[in-house]
Amino acid sequence: MRIVHYLNQFYAGLGGEETAGIGPRMLDGTVGPGRLLAQLLGDQHRIIATIVCGDNHAASNATAAQELLDLARGAGAELLVAGPAFGSGRYGLACARLVAAADAAGLPALATMHPDNPGITDAGAAPVVASGATAREMRPTLQRVAAAIAKLATGATLTAQDGRVVKAARIGRLVEQRAAARAVELVLRRLGGDQQSTEIPVGGFDAVEPAAPVDKPASATIALVTEAAVVPAGNPDRLESARATRWLRYPIEGIDALASGEWESVAGGFATTAANADPNRVLPLDAARTLEREGAIGRLHGEFMVTVGNGTPVATARRFGVEWAAELRKAGVQAAILTAT
Repeated sequence: MRIVHYLNQFYAGLGGEETAGIGPRMLDGTVGPGRLLAQLLGDQHRIIATIVCGDNHAASNATAAQELLDLARGAGAELLVAGPAFGSGRYGLACARLVAAADAAGLPALATMHPDNPGITDAGAAPVVASGATAREMRPTLQRVAAAIAKLATGATLTAQDGRVVKAARIGRLVEQRAAARAVELVLRRLGGDQQSTEIPVGGFDAVEPAAPVDKPASATIALVTEAAVVPAGNPDRLESARATRWLRYPIEGIDALASGEWESVAGGFATTAANADPNRVLPLDAARTLEREGAIGRLHGEFMVTVGNGTPVATARRFGVEWAAELRKAGVQAAILTAT
């Protein structure tokens, strides 16, 4: 099969966030991960071209998927392969939209990303093969993709045994009442005080009771905490850009604002260009100092706490929250401002 491979700007070797705005383009032959995929495919299938688009452009422009699809079809693609996007949201979204457009146009396509990637739902009926969580699992991921391509080439359908991410089955059944009658009945139950009955139970999410307002903010000590991965330039303590295993703290005593070039965000889940140009956008130290000088708050805590939210498991984030709360209570902090991305 003649394969066209889709990559984002980073894996195509065109740059990082500074080139995330580039539009669709085509490169000859294999690039980046495509070289390993070509080796795994052997002589039976050939990657004839690589199409590329910046993550920001692909995620924010509704026409990007069609433009990329036109490039692939113009190159003579018999199969379109997108990714692997691993856990990257914008990249995953671009891959999913592209293979969905290809599938709708009758061009066989598959994407590969981690099952937790938020873009996966946009793939529609096009198959998505599960990747590892990070690029450290590039080889086993591409081995799975190569096997999936070989199966697709025979005209077979990919299943969960091939690594396909399969949605839970929806099984129809007959009920005594039609939907309108059941909806009215549920409304009446709600009005009668029943807050539990539902046909669509939602599980796995905690209900967090909001803390009471600070009675006297003008005399309170306030802390800044963030999951935006704001660290000193160069990331000397090597905070992860995704799936955090730890959190860090940095002193801000005597600092009125975070200076560009001295601080940066290393988060992998959003475009950090604007945040790095002005780190106060994601950790509002400058605004907090203004509130402190004006007397709106009593005092700003002498250090901030930081981790990365991108792909971090709920259980890990819950642990971080407990640890942060304990540290802040011990330091006599009455409230915290959490900036999130």
